[in-house]
Amino acid sequence: MHPSARQNCQHFFDTYHSAFPAGGKIVEIGSQDVNGGLRDIFPDSFEYVGVDFVAGKGVDVVLDDPYQLPFATESLDVVISSSCFEHSEMFWLTFLEILRVLKPNGLFYLNVPSNGVFHRYPVDCWRFYPDSGKALITWAKRNSIPAALLESYTSEQAGDQWNDFVAVFIKDEAAISTYPNRILDKLVHYSNGYRSASPDILKHTVLPEDLRKIVLINKVISGQVRTK
Repeated sequence: MHPSARQNCQHFFDTYHSAFPAGGKIVEIGSQDVNGGLRDIFPDSFEYVGVDFVAGKGVDVVLDDPYQLPFATESLDVVISSSCFEHSEMFWLTFLEILRVLKPNGLFYLNVPSNGVFHRYPVDCWRFYPDSGKALITWAKRNSIPAALLESYTSEQAGDQWNDFVAVFIKDEAAISTYPNRILDKLVHYSNGYRSASPDILKHTVLPEDLRKIVLINKVISGQVRTK
């Protein structure tokens, strides 16, 4: 797990956990601990279940079908998934299944690469751009689910090549008031942020961080920008 993925999940917990129900049930999709996990971010007071497509460290439940979750409808308080949706050939089906198992005021936290190297596990299919969260809400409502996007953003790199697209969804938009706080209330280093009920893009940028760095380097080389 790259550093920014863990940092972003910590931001999610720090921002939203005060509104989680006591003893709530949290499910992580793609929980195998390959080079670090998220389980220890959540205190033992929560029931934490890790699911994945293969057995391994951090996996409590192995899925028979990647597009069917073995949980009852409206039984979960929080679902999280980090660095997993890019490996799902049909992530939109997974998204609907996640919404099915969430309680009406349940949250789905999604972290998925917005750029980065080709890394098959066993396939590598997708990267997410700033409008991806809103597109998933359109898909949910097309399937008669009144979900809402509470916020989304693209995080900055943390010592490697990854920029993460981060989004927080709620199953029923009528329950938005359950969660008054947002990660973006305090986060400084991000781009292209969205907040619920606001049409504006926060810290809008056209170029991804990699290209911004290349442009700056070229300006330094050409003498347009002087370094100390």
